[in-house]
Amino acid sequence: MEMMMILVRQILQMFLLGGLGFALFKSGKVTAEGSRALGNILIYLALPSVIINGFLVERTPEHLWGMLCSAIAAAAILLLSALVSRLFFRKDAIAAFAGAFSNPGFFGVPLIIATVGQGAVFYVASFIAFLNIGQWTYGVSLLTGQPIRQGFQLKKLIRAPFMIAILIGLFFFLTRIRLPEVITGCLATVASLNTPLAMFTVGIYLAQTDFRRMLRRLVSYRVSAVRLCLIPLLSVLLLSLLPEAMYDMKIALLLAVACPVGSNVAVYAQLHGKDYAYAVETVVISTLFSILTIPAIAWLAQALW
Repeated sequence: MEMMMILVRQILQMFLLGGLGFALFKSGKVTAEGSRALGNILIYLALPSVIINGFLVERTPEHLWGMLCSAIAAAAILLLSALVSRLFFRKDAIAAFAGAFSNPGFFGVPLIIATVGQGAVFYVASFIAFLNIGQWTYGVSLLTGQPIRQGFQLKKLIRAPFMIAILIGLFFFLTRIRLPEVITGCLATVASLNTPLAMFTVGIYLAQTDFRRMLRRLVSYRVSAVRLCLIPLLSVLLLSLLPEAMYDMKIALLLAVACPVGSNVAVYAQLHGKDYAYAVETVVISTLFSILTIPAIAWLAQALW
């Protein structure tokens, strides 16, 4: 029950931040160009700082084993997510993309820190990495209709901000090199921007959405049901296979997969000339419903584990 209350409080705070972004855009204080600048700060500074920060833990046998187990579990969960979403949305590429990929970096990390602690971010680094790789390859293949190999470019993937952050984080984790406090303090400060900027961006998305059309598009509700309910429920069963001693890891991964539709579906839809407005609507609708579903999924997991 305590975890549910923490989650509800944290999600409400995040929605208030989203409301501020909505108000800033509607009042003209933030323009479409300004929202893109916020997106760049998120992608190139805030999220990489969160990832690097997550790796700045002591290298112990327990952490090495945890990293391996969390990577295997993350791969299994994401594969399950992609298969389930494709099963329900065979002829709708945007819905299949939206259902398969959650928003762990911008939405999940604050919830994980609030409920499990900063150290648990370490366990979702692999999830964030695999998810971004999946969006870059399988997700783009869905939207373009091209084979994965044809659109895959290793050089671009390695240069992606999240991959650079993971490689940097792994380097410091494996070498045990300690960074000066001034640098770790700076990293922590930039990482703290992740939540407010991400929710400002969601609010700006909301401000640009046609509410009537969004509420009438029934498929968005189906996407939300698959993304927020079905896939997390199946993930609860999958994570139940892990031992009780890995409870923090299981909760962290579950919160990552229980998040609403990732905002990258809108980014990739716009990039590849697909229905950008529809993609944004899946993000907004699922984000609104997540205030109910995430605490409910967490409560169920606690009862079972």
